[in-house]
Amino acid sequence: MRAESRVHTDKPLDQLVRRRLAQWPQRPPGAPRTPRQPGTWLKARPGDSLLGQPFLKLPGSNTFRTIPDGLWLHFSPDPEDRWADILCIEACGTVPNLQDKRARFAPSTSSLLVVCPLRWMLEPVQPNDPTPRWHLIKLLREEPMEPLVLPVRDIRVLYGLKARHYASVAKCQVPHPHEYFCPMEALTAERGFEDPAMAALIGRASAAANFMYP
Repeated sequence: MRAESRVHTDKPLDQLVRRRLAQWPQRPPGAPRTPRQPGTWLKARPGDSLLGQPFLKLPGSNTFRTIPDGLWLHFSPDPEDRWADILCIEACGTVPNLQDKRARFAPSTSSLLVVCPLRWMLEPVQPNDPTPRWHLIKLLREEPMEPLVLPVRDIRVLYGLKARHYASVAKCQVPHPHEYFCPMEALTAERGFEDPAMAALIGRASAAANFMYP
């Protein structure tokens, strides 16, 4: 897990990726609409404010947090069965940066938690829609009074790599089942979420894609 005050290896690149990801919609491009994912997708990071955005953590840890460049949450619709699926997007400017981030999302015997601050849930879902986010989270039946902390049911991570690193990984590495890779240009492109290849990749980064019949 990374400390909240992490060191950026390529700060201008990180900033550009986050500006582009801020343009992406509330529902990830290509995310399938199936009975296997009946809940609500919301974009958690990046947001309009640096304060009060959701983050990931391990149970019992209040010091170290994982703060992806991009984070989308798919919430359970059932208040009796509370969980969230997550899609993370990480821009990796160097090989050590990729290795570090892969380690943070490696399978573990500890349960990963997603923390949704109260401020984030009470804020409008987007500038042109005054609906508070909590109204769209079906497992909430009334206005929350405290942060929402949920176990992560399913995790998928998309890593953006520079061209030479992408070629090397594509040639030599065997990704874990939760890992997906794209060229960095796909994340820095203006309105990159409209790229059919990106939508197809994220469509495959879904538990629904593991079944013969959706």
